[in-house]
Amino acid sequence: MRYSTYLVQGPRTGLRSFRAADGPEFTARVRESRELHRPWLFPPETVEEYEPYAARLAGEAGAGRAGFLVCELDSGAIAGFVNVNNIVRGAFRCGALGYGAFAHAAGRGLLGEGLDLVIGHAFDGDGLDLHRLEANVQPANTASIALVRGRGFRLEGISPDFLHIDGAWRDHERWAITAEMPRPGAPHHTG
Repeated sequence: MRYSTYLVQGPRTGLRSFRAADGPEFTARVRESRELHRPWLFPPETVEEYEPYAARLAGEAGAGRAGFLVCELDSGAIAGFVNVNNIVRGAFRCGALGYGAFAHAAGRGLLGEGLDLVIGHAFDGDGLDLHRLEANVQPANTASIALVRGRGFRLEGISPDFLHIDGAWRDHERWAITAEMPRPGAPHHTG
């Protein structure tokens, strides 16, 4: 099913909000992608888990989060997702990224294109109007590190015992980008 209205789109992908109707496709993609996601990521695997997750992410960015489905333009299939969590306004104007590709789209550059679109939207004054985005990545998650490094994020340090994932506190590398930093393939933004 082709979805006709995207918040923003690139050559192969478009971003749109989470919808309740996406539950069956999203959770089927999560189950198909279990090997790809584990042990880094645990998105909802059932429609019952998806409904409150999507409702939180479909809300306004003023609620401290914004969620985007990365969809293939040619088919409308959900290729992955990018969430901007813990949005802080005021002098900070920062958000923390969470993201995942689905197995059928992995290795095709679709999540990278979608992440580029989210970054542009996040720094746009008509979008989320943020100045800084952070991505906290477990050091052994080389695919995720390559994804943010390829978008121009800089490594800022290590946060020991940063997040409780899969039953244990996990160290994370702290990667960040600001609106002023150059991004490969993107116009220079000033925040």
